[in-house]
Amino acid sequence: MAQSASQNGLYAVADFCLIPIGTGEPSVAEYIAECVRVLEKTGLKFKMHGYGTNLEGPWSQVVQAIHDCHAAVHAKGASRIATDIRIGTRVDREIPPGTGNESKVQRVEEILKRAQATSP
Repeated sequence: MAQSASQNGLYAVADFCLIPIGTGEPSVAEYIAECVRVLEKTGLKFKMHGYGTNLEGPWSQVVQAIHDCHAAVHAKGASRIATDIRIGTRVDREIPPGTGNESKVQRVEEILKRAQATSP
């Protein structure tokens, strides 16, 4: 088992989409900005994208960060929140902290480059 899994618990690479409901506003950007403020304080690596956020770190910290986003968005006035979460873990190799999602994307890009180089 990889060191990160055995010594620090499972390392998680997550993608989550937090959706404030019942805000009465057409845009949820203010609520998402509040969630980003929470994530910035965690010290975890995250990257916002058009329909969610990639977040990675120790499982317990990732789940706590999503919980804290919910609490902050409720405190900002959203009475309901729906969140979709996908979490991946692996224990067959070491994942250097902060590189889980980046390495997944890089691997696919390398495959595509090789295919381009060998195509006529």
